[in-house]
Amino acid sequence: MTTVADSSDDEINPVTMLLLDQNDDASEQKPEAVQHQTYHLNSVNSTVVIRQLPSQGLSFQLWPAATTFVKLLDSYNPSNIDSFSAAVTNAVTTVNRGKRLRILELGSGTGVVGIAASAILGADVTVTDLPHVLPNIKFNADVNASVVGTRGGGVHVAALSWGKVEEMEAVGREYDLVIGSDVVYHDNLYEPLIETLKFLLLGDGEKVFLMAHLRRWKKESGFFKKVKKWFRVDLVHEDGPSCSSRTGVVVYRFARKDAVFR
Repeated sequence: MTTVADSSDDEINPVTMLLLDQNDDASEQKPEAVQHQTYHLNSVNSTVVIRQLPSQGLSFQLWPAATTFVKLLDSYNPSNIDSFSAAVTNAVTTVNRGKRLRILELGSGTGVVGIAASAILGADVTVTDLPHVLPNIKFNADVNASVVGTRGGGVHVAALSWGKVEEMEAVGREYDLVIGSDVVYHDNLYEPLIETLKFLLLGDGEKVFLMAHLRRWKKESGFFKKVKKWFRVDLVHEDGPSCSSRTGVVVYRFARKDAVFR
């Protein structure tokens, strides 16, 4: 089972090193408030471009865990024996022949992980977040539609406020894999996130939630203590420390307690 490393309550690591686009007129924001990040996906020899709007809040910025998730997806190979690849392969192999992998992303932010997953895996990905975040996600999905479509993937945008039954039911639970990055952040959202995971994962099948996470505060241990009452939680990847953080990004796999993995 996983453990949560101690970290001070004042440590925070948003990514703010992106290039400035002086010519973007797609937003009412001042030019300096619009930034773009380019990701080259070696596995499909394609480039994804993501717009950020930092002045609009945390959900409009790129975060370290998302970058790690994209890198792991880009290096994914079903023949790899590492735990992350095995978790993705387990989801892929449950898909009926002739159907595409269906992925749900929670707390998508800029949408980069879902867009990359669709482009790399040729998956149908539903990216979700709060309603006010969706226009920027849709912008990024539309800009990268040709890259995603090359392998037959598709990106769909939907509102999902964690814990709201009507929105969870509208999104549904018919997915092969659930993903998220840096979603354990505000402690008032721990319970709504757990309720959403219970809705998505505790039905039929052995669906899993892959979560990339940068440890920041001691209080995060409260989330893991609560979530382990319902789910098996395994560590499947861990980055080393970086120049901007003394702890690296980790990836956890959440599954039903009775789940068995090869």
